[in-house]
Amino acid sequence: MYAIIEDSGRQFKVAEGERIDVDLRAANAGDTLEFNRVLFLSGETPTVGAPYVENARVKGQVEAEVKAKKLISYKYTRREQYHRKVGHRQRHLRVRITEIVVPPK
Repeated sequence: MYAIIEDSGRQFKVAEGERIDVDLRAANAGDTLEFNRVLFLSGETPTVGAPYVENARVKGQVEAEVKAKKLISYKYTRREQYHRKVGHRQRHLRVRITEIVVPPK
């Protein structure tokens, strides 16, 4: 069974035991996060939300705060001896999905 959830304007396909990286928020390692915006639930009878599936939620446990791969931004103007190089590493929360709560029928 899997679910498609929405968090911070992005969609994630998740199943129990998987890890996802979500945008940073005020949470510590070991805290529990609950995602209420469930767009789709698979199973014997798939459920599609309009826009969200009512009373469905996905629970996850925060494992750590991690950094993404470094991105390089480089500005350059030819013949002007102008160049700027800036690096950026986005911080994320790594969350392990512990439970997909299906609403009663």
